[in-house]
Amino acid sequence: MLERLNEALDHLEAGLDREVDVAEAARIAAVSEYHFRRLFSALAGMPLPVYVRRRRMTLAAAEVLAGERTLLDVAVRYGYGSGEAFARAFRSVHGIGPGEARRAGALLTAQPRMSFRVVVEGSTTMRYRIVEKEAFRVLGRKARVPLVHEGVNEVAAAHLESLDEQAIVRMKELGTREPEGILSAAVYLTDGREEGDGADYWIGVATGPETVVEELDALDVPSGTWAVFDNDGPYPAALQQLWRDVFTQWFPSNPYTSRPGPELLLTQPVELGKETHSQLWIPVERSSGDAGV
Repeated sequence: MLERLNEALDHLEAGLDREVDVAEAARIAAVSEYHFRRLFSALAGMPLPVYVRRRRMTLAAAEVLAGERTLLDVAVRYGYGSGEAFARAFRSVHGIGPGEARRAGALLTAQPRMSFRVVVEGSTTMRYRIVEKEAFRVLGRKARVPLVHEGVNEVAAAHLESLDEQAIVRMKELGTREPEGILSAAVYLTDGREEGDGADYWIGVATGPETVVEELDALDVPSGTWAVFDNDGPYPAALQQLWRDVFTQWFPSNPYTSRPGPELLLTQPVELGKETHSQLWIPVERSSGDAGV
C-alpha cells in the first residue's frame, strides 16, 4: 500500500506545473479518489490541496529567487492565469508576495517533498465490527459548522447546547434504529477537509426512512456497509485520535475503503479531558481484488 501511495505522490509531483490529476493519482494508489483524499489527509496531517499548494509554491519560490523569468512567466508556468492570483497563492504559503521575495534576505517557507515510510505501530488494539444497514433517516436539528482538527468545536458545542428539552424528548421517542440514542451526523462539504472548511452537522436519532416530523431536519442515508469503532478516552482528544487511527492503521490493515456518506458519532460529551465512551460509524465498502488496502 505504501509503495502505491508513494507512486501516486510521484505522479502529483510531476504535475505541479499544471492542473493536478487527483483521479489518476488515486488510480495509481488503487483506491477511490474519495478514499485517497481522506487517507492522504490522515497520513500527512494536512489535506491534499494544502500539500499540493505548498509544494507548488515551494518550487515557484525557487524560480522567483533565481530571477531568470518574469513573475508573470512563473505564474503561468505554475497554472495561474494572472499575476494577482499567483501573488495571493504565494502569499498564503510564504507570508509575503513574490515581488517582496526577490529582495535580499526574504524569509520563505519550504514544503519538503513527502514520502510515506513504514512506522511500527498497532500495539494498541482497535475494537470494531462491520454492520450492514438498510436505508434509514436521521431526524434532528442541523447546523453548518467549521471543521476543527484539535480541541473542542465551539460552534458544534453551541449547537448542542441550543437544543431544548422538548426537542430532545421528541428525538428519543423517534429513535427506533441502530445506532440507538442521540447521535451526531457530519456531512462534509469539501473533499479537502481543511481546518475551517464547512460541514452540515446534525444532532438527532436514527429512524425509519419513512418517518417525517415537520419540526425536525431530515438526513436520508442509503443502505450500505459501516465500520463501527468503540472507543474510551479523554474527551475530545481520544475521538480525534481515533479518527486518525482508523485511516492510518485500520484501513491499511483491512480489506475496506471509505465511501461517501455521513460519519455518525455516539458519545456523551463531558468536561474537557474527562473519560467518556464513544462509538464512531464510518461508511465503508470492500476493496476489490488486489486494489484494496
